Amino acid sequence: MLPLSDGLRRALVPMRVTAFCLIAAACTPSPERLAARVTAADAAAPVPASAYRPVLSGYVSQRPVEPASWREQNERVAPQKKQ
Repeated sequence: MLPLSDGLRRALVPMRVTAFCLIAAACTPSPERLAARVTAADAAAPVPASAYRPVLSGYVSQRPVEPASWREQNERVAPQKKQ
């Protein structure tokens, strides 16, 4: 076996790690597929419930406003002092 230089040895480390990860991933069993248990033609297949949600339900207007004092804005959002 030929001696490897230190630089070449460092360059081979990521390739060895990648090869190990690929081999380990190939050895793991594949997860069971949901499509194998339920078919679209099955009338008794479970279906998630659906609910109506308006598209604009969370809309908040973001109109431009006049600049306010930075001190007032900081006091408005600062944690309240305990009494």
